[in-house]
Amino acid sequence: MDSRNKFIKILTELSRIVLGVTFAFSGFVKAVDPLGFTYKIQDYLVSLDLTALFPLALPAAIVLVVLEFLIGVFLLLGIYRKPTVVLTAVFMAFFLPLTLWIALKNPVKDCGCFGDALIISNWATFYKNIVLGICTVVLLRYHQRMASLFSAKRAWRAAVFSVIFGFSFSVYNVVKLPVFDFRPYHIGANIPENMYIDPEKADVVKNVFIYSKDGIEQEFTEENYPWNDSTWTFVEMKTKLIKEGEKPKIEDFYLSALVYDSLSQGFVAGEDITQQILSDTNYNFLMVSHSLEGMNKKHLDDFKKTAGFAKNNGCGFYCLTSSPADFIGAWSARNNAGFRFVHADERVLKTMIRSNPGLMLLLNGNVINKWDDSDIPDFESRGVESLAKVEGLKTNFWGKLMVIFLIFFVPLLLLKLWEK
Repeated sequence: MDSRNKFIKILTELSRIVLGVTFAFSGFVKAVDPLGFTYKIQDYLVSLDLTALFPLALPAAIVLVVLEFLIGVFLLLGIYRKPTVVLTAVFMAFFLPLTLWIALKNPVKDCGCFGDALIISNWATFYKNIVLGICTVVLLRYHQRMASLFSAKRAWRAAVFSVIFGFSFSVYNVVKLPVFDFRPYHIGANIPENMYIDPEKADVVKNVFIYSKDGIEQEFTEENYPWNDSTWTFVEMKTKLIKEGEKPKIEDFYLSALVYDSLSQGFVAGEDITQQILSDTNYNFLMVSHSLEGMNKKHLDDFKKTAGFAKNNGCGFYCLTSSPADFIGAWSARNNAGFRFVHADERVLKTMIRSNPGLMLLLNGNVINKWDDSDIPDFESRGVESLAKVEGLKTNFWGKLMVIFLIFFVPLLLLKLWEK
């Protein structure tokens, strides 16, 4: 092999690896949390005024993340080379201009290309896609030089298994809680700590005062604004960002108690109980339902039993929701719930737990455990202390990753050995 052909071969294989690893990793981390990607798609639909397409967001999210994962896997395995490279080019032809628009217009803070596992800026995403676009052009020209781990006759078995794995893994993470939780409310997280940021590392801002005189507006700082000059008329005060700093992992965690009003026969906003719950040295059960209207009521009785257990054992039980107060009253009466309701931001509740509803156990601001609605334990028989201890692989990141790795790669290895 002469030096030119050797260079082309190295460039081709390097491009294949860069694209394959990026697509497989991006698809995998989004398949870990398809609902999170669904919410990101909905953010885009809102910015484009296409909210009527919301019902399609979840199936579209699952199909996209699985397709992205499969492109990466097929590139790494070197199977169906031409159609895979063409599909890669279609992806890049769509996402390269899209990420440029996102970087310029900034409709969302994070593009969501790597889910919550790895957050990069919108401009960094665009630059990344430029590199991937170059790799795609190389493969379009030299895809026939890509090495393949399976023969053309046997590649379909690896492809079918990869498709089954991708969809099964994604659907599992929708039905159950995500196997990996990269959000700031994961088991073991301390919510107050994630709400704090060192003031020296925070944003640097300054107040600007707008005053008017003879119909002309002028800006002043805190040091020279004409507070004692009656010839100037105050217009407004603005806060300008001087230097962007670090942001706390949790910025908008606010819990407002809802109180039943006998006159209106409905719930009204009460006091802020955020610190009360976060500093409580007793166990607190948080039933999280970002939407009571859309929640699954199949396991509602399990939440009622948990509320009864909490009441009898000196624990707190709160139902956190973003539903309208008037709807909460009607829903509570219709379902004979009798919960203590708390209002919170919808996005916060979706971030706290993906299940609607789900259950979170807190102690002194620490997330002790989390359950989806189909997995609520029997606290009466087992007690809260034993269930506060997280079981098995629930928080063992590397252990879970190794199990998933084996589930995916062992069958592929067996298929390769069978081929030989």
